[in-house]
Amino acid sequence: MEPAMAHLRPLDPNFPIERQLGIDTSPAVLVNVFMLDKTDEQSFLQVWQDDAAFMKRQPGFIATQLHRAIGDSPTYLNYAVWESTAHFRAAFTHPEFRSKIAAYPSSAVASPHLFEKVAVPGICVA
Repeated sequence: MEPAMAHLRPLDPNFPIERQLGIDTSPAVLVNVFMLDKTDEQSFLQVWQDDAAFMKRQPGFIATQLHRAIGDSPTYLNYAVWESTAHFRAAFTHPEFRSKIAAYPSSAVASPHLFEKVAVPGICVA
């Protein structure tokens, strides 16, 4: 099911978000990179805030953070931590969310991808 957003460009074309939604893991981290025209930044931020507020109310949501690229690039990255892929899938495919994403500026290109933590001995835990 592809979002109604003007442009969706998979981070990995061989394994887009739609395929990832079918894999159950816990917890799950969504990373989403947005590229857009500089003139659309304010409308992007308003729509993203509305989306984030919706997601924050969904079961299994843990946290999110939005980042802007340093310098003159109107590129944004957000990550969101969810209790499980199943929780994210329910929110991402929710009809209210699907209708909201149509409000993004037409220049916005989103590249959402799901990740899970990896344990690296002596560095980080899964």
